[in-house]
Amino acid sequence: MENLKSIKESIINLINNTLSENIVEIVMLPASGSSRIYFRIFTENKTLIATYNSNIEENNAFFTFTKHFRNINLPVPELIAISDDKCCYLQSDFGDVCLFDYVKKCVKNNNYDEETINLYKLSIDNLIDFQIEGNKNIDYSVAYPTPSFDKNSIIDDLNYFKYYFLKINEEISFNETRLNSDFQRLANYAMEAPSDFFMYRDFQSRNIMVKNSLTYFIDYQGGRKGPLQYDLVSLLYQVKAQMNENHRNELLLHYKKKLSNYLNLEEIQFDKYYNSFVLLRLLQVLGAYGFRGLIQKKHHFMESIPFALKELISLRKKLDFPFEMKELFNVLNQMDLLLPKYKHIDNEKLTVIINSFSYKNGGIPEDRSGNGGGFVFDCRALPNPGRYDEYKKLTGEDAEVQDFLNEKEEVHHFLNTTQSIICQSVDNYLERNFKNLSVNFGCTGGQHRSVFFAQKTANLLHEKYPNIKIILNHVVQHKNYVYETK
Repeated sequence: MENLKSIKESIINLINNTLSENIVEIVMLPASGSSRIYFRIFTENKTLIATYNSNIEENNAFFTFTKHFRNINLPVPELIAISDDKCCYLQSDFGDVCLFDYVKKCVKNNNYDEETINLYKLSIDNLIDFQIEGNKNIDYSVAYPTPSFDKNSIIDDLNYFKYYFLKINEEISFNETRLNSDFQRLANYAMEAPSDFFMYRDFQSRNIMVKNSLTYFIDYQGGRKGPLQYDLVSLLYQVKAQMNENHRNELLLHYKKKLSNYLNLEEIQFDKYYNSFVLLRLLQVLGAYGFRGLIQKKHHFMESIPFALKELISLRKKLDFPFEMKELFNVLNQMDLLLPKYKHIDNEKLTVIINSFSYKNGGIPEDRSGNGGGFVFDCRALPNPGRYDEYKKLTGEDAEVQDFLNEKEEVHHFLNTTQSIICQSVDNYLERNFKNLSVNFGCTGGQHRSVFFAQKTANLLHEKYPNIKIILNHVVQHKNYVYETK
């Protein structure tokens, strides 16, 4: 990828070569989940959106689809100019307000208002236009990375979940061979659903812009031929939208009523395959959150994980397939184990996460706040109760281990020193209104010394700072505690 300066120069050249307007200002827009870079261009008369993307194949898909959708009057941006190398392009600007902005207010108020539900219904009406009318005479040969949502696409999504979420979370045990066989069964079943429709692929509220009470659509460059259910599921099961079942059912009925003007729902067996696509989508997004969040350390994706887990756990009781998938259901039945690990941090107050961990079994825990890490204290230079038979089956939470450690002068020196350092940071973070601090105590096995120091530190901070929130995780023991004054 080019550097930011050269990208801006390319965009300025594109504007100068295609528009007869002076540039007043160029503002880089916040990064999204993709590698594309967006700018808002202010001219003397209007604003435009400029995009840089080095992936030419993906750009060609966007260009072709945009021209096709504009020709049949679907509400997508106008493509104004394309650079000779096809890396930069200009499009019309729908503003900054998307459907998710309405959703966030509803979530905060714990109530979906009529205005937001009506915007969802309008979006669903448009979705059907994309799926049915947009599918006619569209050139799928340019679709990126594949012209259709075929079996390979489904297996890729399921493997995305396996490699970037399941294998990262060692709490979940599974037989990979049997799980792969279940993936094949699920993919074969989903492929039975009629799929001669345009599939948007990422049809969710962040990609639906709202302007003058109308909806407009962006980021459809991943579109391809596929089933009807997938896009509707993507919208209704966007996990951070936290939509309740009543509203989901209302919008599902609205979709089916509108769709019945075009198709016989019984003939296409829409309901039969619906939940299989809910499952596929939730597994796919967990894979995405694992890759973007846990591996690339993007906080927005990390904080979405607990919401996706809760949706998946809720879905389990609704799943009914005409064949067995024992290993996949074994995995789904273990999702509860991850809820404490990914518990959403309340950002209204300072939250201190304290972990005890093993250097030999798992290593230093990740800082899931998105701040890049915090304190790590190595307890391995201190006396080890684990070397004595009477303590081997105990942990640092047991009185016998605590008595052993409390007798050692070097233990008190270590405890006083680390707690002094931690309290200095807590005082500073409170003064600066910071929201997250991570503290880690590690020892060889994560069983005795690290547990002891993590527990002692949590108790001290809770007593000294009653208005902060403390989350204590004993990683090896899979134990979690929350200290919080209500």
